[in-house]
Amino acid sequence: MTATEGPAAGAGCLRRLGRHLGDALFMVGALVVGYVLWPSSLGGCTTLTIVSGHSMEPTFYTGDLVVSRCGEPAVGDIVVYNPPNVGSARIIHRIIGGDATGWTVQGDNNSFVDPWTPSDRRILGRAVLHIPKVGLVGSVLVSPVTWVSLFLIAGALLIWPSRAQDTPGGEAEGSEAAATSRPRPSDRPPQDLETR
Repeated sequence: MTATEGPAAGAGCLRRLGRHLGDALFMVGALVVGYVLWPSSLGGCTTLTIVSGHSMEPTFYTGDLVVSRCGEPAVGDIVVYNPPNVGSARIIHRIIGGDATGWTVQGDNNSFVDPWTPSDRRILGRAVLHIPKVGLVGSVLVSPVTWVSLFLIAGALLIWPSRAQDTPGGEAEGSEAAATSRPRPSDRPPQDLETR
């Protein structure tokens, strides 16, 4: 073993380690993001809510996206909850009183208290992040009208004939016209002709 082989072997080991370290950091980052964003509908702790209506103005407006996470609610928290007997509907309002057995909730823009008093079991999460107007894009993307329109456009593009279609002889339809419009050697200006 010569003196030059030692550093070269060590450099290759460091490069491999650096490559694997990058992969490991990516995996750790993906796991953290997955943990944070894992939806409560799949047993996770995160609920994404697109605000609809005016009950939480000026805190939230229609089209805003609110990310809520599970945790111990308290008076003053904005929570997302699922009221009884309304299917999968969710309401995002502020807790103004009560306790874990039944919270009193009200929209910031409402003059009345909600008719439901959700217990901790009904609360899906506390609002932790508010992104204005992002929900408008999300609601367009999940709209059936958007997807049907995209499929119709894609189908039309696939079916629509192209301009240049091949003739049975193997040449494009416009190639004869293109061949006749090319200048013949005798049509060229004199400076283009070679002298012998």
